[in-house]
Amino acid sequence: MDHTPGLHAVSMLQSLLAMGLLTLVMFIWMYATRLPAFGRAKIDPQEAMHPGTYDDRLSSEVRRVADNYNHLFEAPTIFYAVTIAIVLLGLADNLHAICAWAFVGLRVLHSIVQATANRVSIRFSLFALSWIALGMMIVRASLTSFAG
Repeated sequence: MDHTPGLHAVSMLQSLLAMGLLTLVMFIWMYATRLPAFGRAKIDPQEAMHPGTYDDRLSSEVRRVADNYNHLFEAPTIFYAVTIAIVLLGLADNLHAICAWAFVGLRVLHSIVQATANRVSIRFSLFALSWIALGMMIVRASLTSFAG
């Protein structure tokens, strides 16, 4: 494998697309479970104007998929910004690319755990590990960017 910065930048940008695909999959899964659940619970779509007001009428299986979809707009948004900054600043290297893909892989696992078994201890461990990968990216890029 060629270790040129251009390949690392491309790899990091591909990790952004992978996170986008994960979000798309969770969006489809959420509506594939939520819409039928609304019908079964006889929830008028207008009741959804205030999320959470109808949660007690939806099963955990339906709610946890929606919860995960919402979680993909929390820490991953920082990942998107940091990854783009690293690429634009010309700081993409092998370690940044490894951290980016580790973040993606851990978030995929986090989504699978939350949307299925929803074991909080496992989910939290995956969340924390994903933050270690993202934290490394933030600290390394900040040190390099601000020191130069």
